[in-house]
Amino acid sequence: MSLSVHDALTASLVMAGSVFFCRIFPFLFFRSTHQSERLLRFLEFVEKAAPPVAMTVLTFNALAAPSEGLSVQLFIGTAVTALIHVWKRNYLVSIFGGCAVFMALDRFVFR
Repeated sequence: MSLSVHDALTASLVMAGSVFFCRIFPFLFFRSTHQSERLLRFLEFVEKAAPPVAMTVLTFNALAAPSEGLSVQLFIGTAVTALIHVWKRNYLVSIFGGCAVFMALDRFVFR
């Protein structure tokens, strides 16, 4: 697959626009006190809602479209992720722990 100059320019402009928006975003929303309070409420909501949404998307993605079909290590990794999360109530620990168990089982036990 070969890219044309037009494709490369388009991709570069889209990436530049994305980087520029990410850099200017805080300045747009922290201009006034009223907007700052609204943004802080929104960020508190995102802080509470994003981790469960991310875990749900990752779970459905892993279980709905596995590259090699449903496997024992996939179900064990999912169960370990759920158990670690119930135990620790920490999204990062549960995701990394479940991934580590899945990868260890996939690499050393079921291959």
